[in-house]
Amino acid sequence: MQWNVYLSGEIHTDWREQIIQGCQKHDLDICFTSAVTDHDASDAAGDLLGAEEKQFWRDHKSAKVNAIRIKTQIESCDVAIIRFGDKYKQWNAAFDAGYCAALGKPYITLHDEALIHPLKEVDAQAMAWATTPEQVVELLVYTLTR
Repeated sequence: MQWNVYLSGEIHTDWREQIIQGCQKHDLDICFTSAVTDHDASDAAGDLLGAEEKQFWRDHKSAKVNAIRIKTQIESCDVAIIRFGDKYKQWNAAFDAGYCAALGKPYITLHDEALIHPLKEVDAQAMAWATTPEQVVELLVYTLTR
């Protein structure tokens, strides 16, 4: 059985690649999906519908265009991995976690111990909290092979 795993959150490190490669080493049958991780392309998604003079409307249109992909991928995933980095606040990742919780989709949070307090509500709904991509891989190996 192939699983669909949605990778959400921080885009400034290679955590996605680490998880994908780790799962490939274990021959796990997983299809990984993600939001657009090219920051400039994501910010400009709404420009496909015409330029906006005000930043609010540009961001608003881009968020809606990006949501087409994100909403569809979250709704069809078996589990989401939601990464919170320490450099930027990932409001979009927190929103994805809330959407998963509302849908009853299991998710795993991935973040450092320094973020335990600010993410307490997000972690409270998660099925697991990991601190490394390797731990996520082990959770997926366990879930899919035991």
